[in-house]
Amino acid sequence: MKAARFAAFGAPLEVIQVVDEDPGSLAPGEALVEVLATPIHPSDIATIGGLYGVLPKLPAVPGNEGVGRVVKVEGEAAVKPGDTVFLPLGAGTWRTHIKTKAQRLLPVPPGANLHQMAMLSINPPTAELMLREFVKLERGEWLIQNAANSAVGRNLISLAKLEGIKTINVVRRSDVAQELKALGADVVLEDGEDLPKRVREATGGAPLKLAIDAVAGSATLRLGEAVSPGATVVNYGSMSLKAPSLSPAALIFKNVTLRGFWLVHWMNTTPREAQMALMSRMAKLVMDGTLSVPVDATFPLENIHEALARAISGGRQGKVLLTPVKA
Repeated sequence: MKAARFAAFGAPLEVIQVVDEDPGSLAPGEALVEVLATPIHPSDIATIGGLYGVLPKLPAVPGNEGVGRVVKVEGEAAVKPGDTVFLPLGAGTWRTHIKTKAQRLLPVPPGANLHQMAMLSINPPTAELMLREFVKLERGEWLIQNAANSAVGRNLISLAKLEGIKTINVVRRSDVAQELKALGADVVLEDGEDLPKRVREATGGAPLKLAIDAVAGSATLRLGEAVSPGATVVNYGSMSLKAPSLSPAALIFKNVTLRGFWLVHWMNTTPREAQMALMSRMAKLVMDGTLSVPVDATFPLENIHEALARAISGGRQGKVLLTPVKA
């Protein structure tokens, strides 16, 4: 059994090493699960680099979601050997096997695409909750988001379209515009200093009450200038490695609110029944094709450095997944 582990924060290609690992014997109520697929997220890269908001005790194994197959269960449990399950959120999934409490394992729907299911636990719920929890948008109203070509961004486009909500999608590369429009994006704009002006032109000056921000820094400032008075800007990431900020004009004179969202906090404060209902809804949307994120490449765990290099590189056409154990 092996794991991709880092003992110091730093450049991922320098600090990550594949090591042998013994998960130990199972206690009553525990299960041993082999990892079938797990994605590499920007938050994983930031964590390895010591740049994420919450950092693990070292040494640590990255990876926050995925799917696996139950190998063994100790005592009575709702799962049995052979079951395909969602891995627990934040379990350190870049390894061949995980030992966990069996009660934390939720079943993967039969016949589901395992690569899509491996990306279900974080990005689709994040998009869904940011769409619904902060501002009540009606059919025909607009929202704006940056990092629109990300997995969260793509999910948000699809979920908003389902509700009849129009989206302005800010990107860094114009070559992704047609692909996003095929998903249902109404407007796709390249980021830039004159973004607020181009947003007003694209919408005809329609009210814009919600902005979703994954970039932070000056990108947040531009969203604050683009939205309507009284709007809410929700920040869930910092791809720029800078703090999100609003101008005094937006903050004081337009009364724009800046909020933060972290899925882990929502999970920790929400009853399990509500969590399961959300996951069930997201799984159904993946199963019927409403939600789908392209996979750029898959790599076995022993090729972790190649996988990280691909995940960090620009111009990818989707997510990079690790497949530690063959399905």
